[in-house]
Amino acid sequence: MEIAPDLVRPLKRLRLGGLLPTLPDRVTHARQTKLAPLEVLELLLQDEIDRRDSPGLTRRIEAAGFAEVVTDEQLVWDTPVSYDRARGRDLFGRHWLAAHENVIFCGPVGVGKSWFAEALGHSACRAGPHVRFIKVAKLLLARPPARADNSFERELRGWLAPALLILDDFGLRKLTAQPSSDIYDVLVERDRRAATIITSHRAVDEWVALFDEPILANSALDRFAHRAHQIVMEGPSLRAARAPSPATGRARGPKTASQGGEPGMGRLETVARRGSTALAVRPRGPEYRPHAKTGLLKALRMP
Repeated sequence: MEIAPDLVRPLKRLRLGGLLPTLPDRVTHARQTKLAPLEVLELLLQDEIDRRDSPGLTRRIEAAGFAEVVTDEQLVWDTPVSYDRARGRDLFGRHWLAAHENVIFCGPVGVGKSWFAEALGHSACRAGPHVRFIKVAKLLLARPPARADNSFERELRGWLAPALLILDDFGLRKLTAQPSSDIYDVLVERDRRAATIITSHRAVDEWVALFDEPILANSALDRFAHRAHQIVMEGPSLRAARAPSPATGRARGPKTASQGGEPGMGRLETVARRGSTALAVRPRGPEYRPHAKTGLLKALRMP
C-alpha cells in the first residue's frame, strides 16, 4: 500500500510522521478484522504514544522480568484451545487494572496461560504502571536467603509495591507452613490496593488444599476470588506443534488445513500478520460483571 502525499504532508506537519512506517500494516489489519473507524483511530494513536514513550517503556519491560516478552499483537486467537475469547479480549481494556482486580488463568500445560499473562503485563507496561513477573517456585526460593540476611521485609515490599504482580505456575506443589504464610501475606496485603494475575495448571477449587493451614487459605483466597476474572483454558498443548522434527532437528510448524492439520493453526511468530483482534480494545459496557468463581467459592466453604 502506497501512502498518498496528501496524507503524508499533514501527518508530518502535526508531528505524526512516526505513524508512516506502520500505517500500511495497520490499514491492512483494520480491513481484515473489520475495525470500526474509532477503533482504528485508537490503534494509531496508541502506536504513536508507544513510539514516544519507547525509552520508558523499554525500561519498564526490563524491570518487569518477563520470562518472554509477549505483546497483545502476538497472541494467537485462532487455536484449538477452548476458552472465553470475548472475556480474554476485554481484559486488554485494562479496566480490571485500574479497579485493582485480579485475573486467573487455569488450564493444562502448554495452552497459553503464561503467554496471556505476559501479554497483559506488557499491555500494563504500555499504560505506565510498575509490573513485576515471577515464577512462584522462584519467589519461594528467594525467601530463605532473604530471611537469613534480614532482608525479607525489603523483599516482601518488592512484591507488594507493583501495580501489577504476575505469579506464574502457582500450585506446582503443596505449600509447607512458611510458604503458605508468605503467599497469604502477598495476597492479603495486595487486596484492593493493586492487581494480581495468577496462572495455574490446577483448577481453582484445588487451591485451598495446597496451603498448609486451611484458615490462611480460606482468608486469602476468599478475598482474591471475589475480585478475580477467571479464564479457564482447555485443549492440546500448543508447544507440541513447535517440537523439533526427529528427521532434521529443525523446528516443525503445525500443518495447514490443506496439509491435513487443524484449520487456523499457524506459527506463533506469524500472529501479527494474521490480524489478531486483541488490539481492538472494547470499552467496558454497562452489562459487564465480574466472572463467577463458583468452583473456588465452593471450596472455600469446606469445613
